[in-house]
Amino acid sequence: MIEQMPFVTLRPYSAADEDTTIALWHRTWTFHYPHIDFNERLAWWRERWRNDVVPNTRIVLAQIDGAAIGFVTIDPKTMYLDQIVVAPEHWGGPAARHLLDAAKRLSPAGIDLLVNKDNARAIRFYERHGFKYAGEDKNPVSGRPVNKMSWRP
Repeated sequence: MIEQMPFVTLRPYSAADEDTTIALWHRTWTFHYPHIDFNERLAWWRERWRNDVVPNTRIVLAQIDGAAIGFVTIDPKTMYLDQIVVAPEHWGGPAARHLLDAAKRLSPAGIDLLVNKDNARAIRFYERHGFKYAGEDKNPVSGRPVNKMSWRP
């Protein structure tokens, strides 16, 4: 028997998606870094989402059967990709690739991002999709060591 993969659709973010995307961010980051208290960061993230991310980036949601399973935020002016979030149960599926492709369409001159040095899975994903190592930095919020990565067409 051949198993069908669910069909991922993309759509632009709307204000009505705020609670869903924040909950998805919280659940995904908590799953990936269980030793970090993301409950403590939730109010900060909601404020940042409303005051920085939403007004300054383009946001695309990935859905399956109408349910949000991921999102990407990209600022085409600065070429900075701040977040690509995919629900853990969809890791390894097509959602992240579709979201990254959407970011590349929205920022065709290139993309820059920071990725935690200890996130080998994400680093491999970006490398498979044409990103190159561009140096080291510290995350401005957490102080964690990060790799700078860049994609240019």
